[in-house]
Amino acid sequence: MYYLYILKCADGTLYTGITTDLARRVEEHNSGTLGAKYTRGRRPVELMYSKKFHTRSTASQAEAQIKKLSRSEKIDLVKSK
Repeated sequence: MYYLYILKCADGTLYTGITTDLARRVEEHNSGTLGAKYTRGRRPVELMYSKKFHTRSTASQAEAQIKKLSRSEKIDLVKSK
């Protein structure tokens, strides 16, 4: 199982990624050196949205589509959750 997720960073920006273990990955973003370089300087991060996918391929495709959205479109997606 793969998870697509959107994080809200401390500076108000949004970060999108995929993982197989959502809780672990959010913790990595908030501590340690395993979080994405983008989120390291923007801690703490907060999980705003997640969605399950059966394959990495479908999760990656959805991630690519979300990354093309504007900030306001991403916020609308989070609100529709």
